[in-house]
Amino acid sequence: MEEERICTHCGEVISEGEGTTVNGDLLCEECVDDHCITCDHCGEVIYTDDCITDDNTWLCQDCFEDYYRRCENCDRIIHDNDVNWHCDLPYCDSCYDDLDSDDEIEEYSYKPTPLFRGDGKRYFGVELEIDCGGKDNDYAYRLKNIGNSQLENIYIKSDGSLDEGLEIVSHPMTLDYHMNEMNWEGLMKEAVNLGYRSHQTSTCGLHIHVNRNAFGDNQSEQEEVISRILFFVEKNWNEIFRFSRRNSYNMNRWSARYGFEKTGKEILDKAKNSSNGRYVAVNLNNYHTIEFRLFRGTLKYNTFIATLQMVNKICDVAISMSESEIDEMSWSEFVGEIVEKDKAVMRLIQ
Repeated sequence: MEEERICTHCGEVISEGEGTTVNGDLLCEECVDDHCITCDHCGEVIYTDDCITDDNTWLCQDCFEDYYRRCENCDRIIHDNDVNWHCDLPYCDSCYDDLDSDDEIEEYSYKPTPLFRGDGKRYFGVELEIDCGGKDNDYAYRLKNIGNSQLENIYIKSDGSLDEGLEIVSHPMTLDYHMNEMNWEGLMKEAVNLGYRSHQTSTCGLHIHVNRNAFGDNQSEQEEVISRILFFVEKNWNEIFRFSRRNSYNMNRWSARYGFEKTGKEILDKAKNSSNGRYVAVNLNNYHTIEFRLFRGTLKYNTFIATLQMVNKICDVAISMSESEIDEMSWSEFVGEIVEKDKAVMRLIQ
């Protein structure tokens, strides 16, 4: 009698000729989809937790050590054949071009002292990736001229994950300032006129940072609110995924979920022990902010504002409601207040 073949992870019986062996473990197809990735170099199926990754490349440990390096500046994975060497340090093409440049585009690692715009307790810092228009100094100048017409509101960085594009980064702003003072609409129209795209690419995201001290006066208070944010996101994952405008592949690769648990504290514990680095739906690796990385990039003003309003409302709920109240609240109840204020948002949420 043949020995029964059992999936190492879930205990499912696997038929003869099916299943995949991963690091000595026999896995069913569903567990392979849930826990594994294919090395981009050798094609071997490996555990996701064991892979070496950045925004674009997934590698097994052996292939990374034998054929690749990380850019000294932006941490992007680059093949040995594509490395640019400077002072015995490896750089990707984008960062290498920046080394001796004196222009409008900052290096990826550039982090100026934040300038807080607007009066309030809660601030939103935006990272908007745009692509297809070139890493052009004159274009960057024109975009900054619009965004910084009154005050310095934005700066522009290079990003190795983009093909021919830029990353527009805002200083921290209140929601009111984003909507009524910062000329996002004019900036986005100019970006489109210059040939840039965001939603129509496979490379661009819209990331939103929220200051941690908006959630409480100390770490304990802040983590209680953050745990409820994570609980809300996981509980309403299907609806938020639809709103994000991402596809499943890009969501799993660049902004993976932690997975639902019975309590927010359990999800927060999983987040603290996650091996995905910053490539998660809500990134907690920054000291002063949490980062919502769920959303696909956009150069449509209404979509951009709707996304900020969505994040703001999630923060409101996590601050003002208990976990049991969040658990009982339906998605339609959550979006109701936003929809009443802005019909443009309704078309995006529902």
